Amino acid sequence: MKTAFQYINTATINFFREKIGRMTDYREANELLIQLSGIDSFFRNKNEFLTFLDLLKPCSVVCEGIARREYGDFQTPSELGNTICSYLASEGILPDVIIEPTFGKGSFIISALRHFHQIKLVYGVEIYESYYWQTKFLILELFINTPNLNKPKIFLYCDDIFKFDFSSIEKSFEDHSILVLGNPPWITNSELSTLNSSNLPAKSNFKFYNGFEAITGKGNFDIGEYIILKMFKSFSKYYGHMAMLAKNSVIKNIIYDLPKMNYRIGDMVALKIDTKYFFNASVEASLFKCSFKSHSSSTICKVSLLNSPHLVENQFGWVGDKFVSDVSFYGKYKKYDGLCPYTWRQGVKHDCSKIMELDIVNNKYVNGFKIEANLEDELIYGLVKSSDINLPVITNPRKYIIITQKKTGEDTSYIKNRFPNLYQYLSENEQLFIQRKSSIYTGKTSFSIFGIGDYSFKPYKVAISGLYKRPNFSLILPYKGKPIMLDDTCYFLGFDNITESIIVWALLNSKYVKELLSVIAFLDSKRPYTKDLLMRLSINKIAEDIEFEQVQDMIKCLPKNMSNQLTKSKWDEFLVKNKKENLRQKQRPLFEILR
Repeated sequence: MKTAFQYINTATINFFREKIGRMTDYREANELLIQLSGIDSFFRNKNEFLTFLDLLKPCSVVCEGIARREYGDFQTPSELGNTICSYLASEGILPDVIIEPTFGKGSFIISALRHFHQIKLVYGVEIYESYYWQTKFLILELFINTPNLNKPKIFLYCDDIFKFDFSSIEKSFEDHSILVLGNPPWITNSELSTLNSSNLPAKSNFKFYNGFEAITGKGNFDIGEYIILKMFKSFSKYYGHMAMLAKNSVIKNIIYDLPKMNYRIGDMVALKIDTKYFFNASVEASLFKCSFKSHSSSTICKVSLLNSPHLVENQFGWVGDKFVSDVSFYGKYKKYDGLCPYTWRQGVKHDCSKIMELDIVNNKYVNGFKIEANLEDELIYGLVKSSDINLPVITNPRKYIIITQKKTGEDTSYIKNRFPNLYQYLSENEQLFIQRKSSIYTGKTSFSIFGIGDYSFKPYKVAISGLYKRPNFSLILPYKGKPIMLDDTCYFLGFDNITESIIVWALLNSKYVKELLSVIAFLDSKRPYTKDLLMRLSINKIAEDIEFEQVQDMIKCLPKNMSNQLTKSKWDEFLVKNKKENLRQKQRPLFEILR
């Protein structure tokens, strides 16, 4: 309350002093305030009322002590709140009940009160006490300044959205039209954990990932995504709508998961907003609007701009059993959206780059702390990172990496006897390995890594960065007789045969793959290209539609000693192998192929 009090304007403070300053019973104050503002139980107890009376006395300004933006807190500007509510009203969305699950400083509640004149009930939840009080004061100011404004009953709760039981209020609006409105935090659960925040949902696998997926990254989710799905669960059975600000990646994830959730959601649209203007943030975000209790089974979302909502730029979502980024053009390329005959792998994960990744300076290994290390060479390999994958062929690594295991889970005690210098180096920095946060290292042997196996040691690789928007596939060759490794931001296919790697490299850089990726990849995602996406590239079908002469033209950019590797007979041999693989896939059960 003390922090919020500094935001009350002078006229409102004078009003409080005149109307409430001489009262002695908080219940008497509450009776007056509910008449003025509609807020139920403005003061929850006597102590809050006494604190408030004390604040009415001249006092110093209390400054806010928490950098809330670190917690994904991007407060909605009143201009944006008013624009959104005006748009919703123009669309015929005229709710009886407003539900704001994370109301912050109350911008959306204030805008809703201004634009929806038939509202009967408002429910809001906010965990941060200062915002809770600031919103109360702003609502009161609104009604003092515009006393003829429709005054609904308003229930504000200073509570944790992850624990709040919405079923306790559902009976009050069973026969009413509802609007779930808001701007939940723009941060992931892992980022909040890093900040040591206690404002996290109870640990649960709410998206039903298997154990392996949950510990290797898919278990990380956006807090806004969790809250929106919680709203679906609570309210999609009632007549009404939702309008929530969210990162585009969150909206994509929600549409992706809808088929397995069985919520009655329809009429979905993502209205892009200018986050730089409204939030001074470099992130792609939109207003996600949908209807509840929908009879439509569509899982397609339209994309428009908030300032021109009826001009549809794009549509994404499910087409049959395929999730695509461009519904309109997908039909032209869907032939090649199938199953890759090769298994895509992710690069090495170690989460200890200062120690595990090395440079060579004056013929000496130097780690991330700029410290020289006298190490045996056998377990050190060339390393390619995402930023390196911008050339057709990579023959020389920019950095080096220590590979302590040949497969995940392998015992690393052998290092002590066979490579004493390396063992001493790793042991001196053991604390940094212990401090790694990912659960994949829990209970594992010392200096363990992840994403390592026989495939990592294939001499020839075709790789792509998962991070960059342009889909460049690079051919990666051995360096000094050893395979080059990739980091975990990259995905690759491994080969024992150089000719096969050249052919696959050419097919992946063909127009067919680039066109397919343009309609199935989401370029505004943090990682546009993932293993799941790459496993949809039907290389065998592309090979059927491409001529040998086309492949020859594509490999002209390779060094001559490599382009000479591909002959017509070897191409025909590849096609025969490809047809056999096609037949084998057709004969195998789908669950076995995808395993």
